[in-house]
Amino acid sequence: MEDFSEFEKSNEETTQKIASHYHEIIKQLGEQPEREGLLKTPVRVAKALQFLTHGYNVDPAEILRSAMFQEEYKQMVIVKDIEVYSLCEHHLLPFFGKAHIAYIPNGYIVGLSKLPRIVEAFARRLQVQERLTTEIRDCIEDTLKPLGVAVVIECRHLCMQMRGIQKQNSVTTTSAFTGEFLKDTTRSEFLRLIQGKLH
Repeated sequence: MEDFSEFEKSNEETTQKIASHYHEIIKQLGEQPEREGLLKTPVRVAKALQFLTHGYNVDPAEILRSAMFQEEYKQMVIVKDIEVYSLCEHHLLPFFGKAHIAYIPNGYIVGLSKLPRIVEAFARRLQVQERLTTEIRDCIEDTLKPLGVAVVIECRHLCMQMRGIQKQNSVTTTSAFTGEFLKDTTRSEFLRLIQGKLH
C-alpha cells in the first residue's frame, strides 16, 4: 500500500489561513462555527484540502524517470483498474473511478507501480477529467518516448450526482491516445483487454 504520510503533514500557516475562511463560510451558511461539532471543522477541512491537492508538490515526470530501465520489449504493457480520486475544479466536489493505462515501449520500460503514482500525482489537484486524461498521456509520452500511449478514465462525478442534474448512475469516460494506439487494431486490442476479466 502506498505511503502518503509525508503528504499528511500540512503547512501550519496555510492551514490557519484556509481555516479562517472556512470559519466564515460555515457562519455564512447559517451555522454556528463555535458549536462543539463544528469547532475544529475549519482546521480539519484545511488539512484535508492540502492532502487532497498534494499533487501540486509532486513532479510526475520525475516519478517515471526514477524507475526507467532499458529493455527491448516492444509489446503492449497495461495497468488497468487504477483507482482515481480527484476534486472537480468547478465545484470542489469529488469525482472518482478508474484509470486504464497502456504503453508500447521503445527501448525503455518503467516500474509498474510508477503508473498509478503519476495518476495520483495528477489526480490530487483541482481537475477536470478531460485534462487529467491528457496530462497522464502526455507525461508518459514525453518521458518514456514510447511507440504509443493509451489512457482511458471512467469516473462518477458528485457534481452531477449530488447537485444539478442529480443523475446518480451516470459515468463519464474520457480517452487519449498517441502513436500506435491511433491505429484501429492496436486501440481495439487495448480496449478489449481492459474490458476483459483476466484476473
